[in-house]
Amino acid sequence: MASNKKYSDVNLYELLGVSIEAEQAEIRKAYRKRALDCHPDKNPDNPQAAERFHELSKALEILSDASARAAYDKVLKAKKAAELRTKQLDSKRQKLKEELEQRERAALSKLQAGQPYSKVSKSDEEVLHEQVERLRREGSKLLEEEQRAMREHLQRNYNEQQQQRQQDNASTFDSATHRIKIKWKAEKSDATNGGYTQDKLMQYLKKYGEVVALVMNAKIRGRAMVELKTREACDMILAYEKGNSANPLHFQWVTPPAQDKQTNDKPTTASSGATTRDYEDLVMRKMRQAAERKRLIEQMMKDEGNE
Repeated sequence: MASNKKYSDVNLYELLGVSIEAEQAEIRKAYRKRALDCHPDKNPDNPQAAERFHELSKALEILSDASARAAYDKVLKAKKAAELRTKQLDSKRQKLKEELEQRERAALSKLQAGQPYSKVSKSDEEVLHEQVERLRREGSKLLEEEQRAMREHLQRNYNEQQQQRQQDNASTFDSATHRIKIKWKAEKSDATNGGYTQDKLMQYLKKYGEVVALVMNAKIRGRAMVELKTREACDMILAYEKGNSANPLHFQWVTPPAQDKQTNDKPTTASSGATTRDYEDLVMRKMRQAAERKRLIEQMMKDEGNE
């Protein structure tokens, strides 16, 4: 709830989308549904979402506490009754009512300022305010539990999305087909090869992901070729990696992947009836492919050097 807005100015039940007779389970369910949509973790750059989340949290805190809810319900019902009476008053009586309320507010101000005034009972608003302050001091265990559960839910969703994205990348990207050329300045007589060695290149590349193979061109200085396991690693290297700023690296696809790969292009997975032998054959094929990769890259580098 915004600091300049009284709780009686907002219908907490409407905020949560429940009736005034709603049970605790219904209130908690409504809170989870609405608070998840505007959770700050999902909307880090939206201050309105953060304010909305805070309002929903305060609504749950008040309506889940028996004493605070009773005080709030009393204020809410009194306000609705007053609104109904106001509609029924004619203009003259409305004016008299406003003057009376003005005198009451002035008298209350004198009381708060320490001036003598006849003894008065606490208003419904004051009782509600005291209940809200009590909740603020004591804290709401229910609210803490709900928000902890919500954070865990969001974290699980994030982890599942990341895992699915990695699986999708692995299933749709063939690293052997889409290798990357690496170039940098190096004179033929430069024994340092422009300051780059295989180990130095590996240090730059491996931080983006698994390097399947890296081969230096033995005939032409300033040339190498790399195969990375994921498309994501390739994209990041192409976009961000520069190597040594004194002698920057330049990356280029040997065979670029399709830019608009559709979801329905994904290869189908093996049926659930696949046998153990099928799985072993698949593993053996992948092992043989891995063993061939370095030789194939070396051959490609050799061919490029002869051009």
